[in-house]
Amino acid sequence: MLEGEKVTKHFGGLVALSEIDFEINRGEIVGLIGPNGSGKTTLFNVISGLYKPESGQIRFEGTLINGLPPYRIAQMGIGRTFQIVRPLMDLSLIQNVAIGVMYGRDDINTLPHALERASELLRFVGLESKAYLLPGKLALEDLKRLEIARALASKPEIILLDEVFAGLNQKEIEAAIALTFHIRDRFGITVFMIEHVMKAIMETCSRIMVLHHGEKIAEGEPQAVANDPRVIQAYLGAGYVGR
Repeated sequence: MLEGEKVTKHFGGLVALSEIDFEINRGEIVGLIGPNGSGKTTLFNVISGLYKPESGQIRFEGTLINGLPPYRIAQMGIGRTFQIVRPLMDLSLIQNVAIGVMYGRDDINTLPHALERASELLRFVGLESKAYLLPGKLALEDLKRLEIARALASKPEIILLDEVFAGLNQKEIEAAIALTFHIRDRFGITVFMIEHVMKAIMETCSRIMVLHHGEKIAEGEPQAVANDPRVIQAYLGAGYVGR
């Protein structure tokens, strides 16, 4: 469904991504992990068109998307959330989501229909009772749910989730894990997710890819990746390998 071949991105002399190969199959929930600064969000930014890679190819449903602007990539069916949540603070939750609906892939271009669809999405993420509040009234968990609703508003085929579990407590993490499965099972949306919360990664993902210093160092089933010496060394240091 989504594949990259030797994707490389530089920032001056810094190699943020070095010849990254990846593939995401329809219906999967795939995790992307790695220490801070390993290139995870950079890869999402390249996929979604915010950055153009220096070399390599990215294909979505067989179509080359290198260099396309973000709005074109979104129209093709790639949605995403952002690590730093930035809703439109002067608009209510339902208005925030309705804007995404009107610029999405559903051909909804009238405000009443957009608000109806936005209301359905807010109900799906558990924010229906807060639909007419301003985002500034929300706790972090609800802001994360609003970000997911905004991403779903464009009706994506695949959604890139960037640390939607960060900052949540144990109960909130459990609810977010359930929501991730609902996104796939109810809407049929494939999920590619960046996360540092290992409980979330281990319980939701069928496969995990690991980046370190812009290179892919491991890929496979969650338990195998968690016990990979290269992954342990990247996260904890060489002294922990084999312990």
